[in-house]
Amino acid sequence: MRICVFCGSSDGRHERYREAGRALGSMLAKAGIGVVYGGATIGVMGAVADGALAEGGEVIGVIPEAMMTVEIAHHRTDLRVVGTMHERKALMAELSDAFIALPGGIGTMEEVFEVWTWAQLGYHGKPVSLLDIDGYWDALHRFVDHMVHEGFLRAAHREMLIIEDDASTLLERLKQYQPPKVDKLLRSEER
Repeated sequence: MRICVFCGSSDGRHERYREAGRALGSMLAKAGIGVVYGGATIGVMGAVADGALAEGGEVIGVIPEAMMTVEIAHHRTDLRVVGTMHERKALMAELSDAFIALPGGIGTMEEVFEVWTWAQLGYHGKPVSLLDIDGYWDALHRFVDHMVHEGFLRAAHREMLIIEDDASTLLERLKQYQPPKVDKLLRSEER
């Protein structure tokens, strides 16, 4: 099994984000789960890779050629260099059985929303999740609930996004995940 970890190439304001990244990478490696990630040595991304590598885990980094110096490619990983960001995301998704997002910026959010949308449309049945470090994802969680309340997202599709603040609990939920059997489109009577 491999899990794709989306997260920031920045450290964030607090050391706890890097610590959480390193701990998640370590936990996955100890569980025999490979890590697929964005290929950088810096930020939370680098911490995830370093945590997994310290435990002898499989780490596949996927990075666009243009980002090799910007994000400082992690050459101790099984580094896959691609041409574009689209190719990066597609290969990361192809290589992974599940997705976890740690704190990050708009790139992280875009990656999560894309794979969640793919799941909603039935393109894959892989679980998509957020590891909520100290309430980082709380505002997004509330907004997603608002989307359901306002009739733009089915409750079943909202439930496809797993949110946990404990990495072990999250991993267990990913292992037990079964995708819902529901149409993508909301009909007017469901709103």
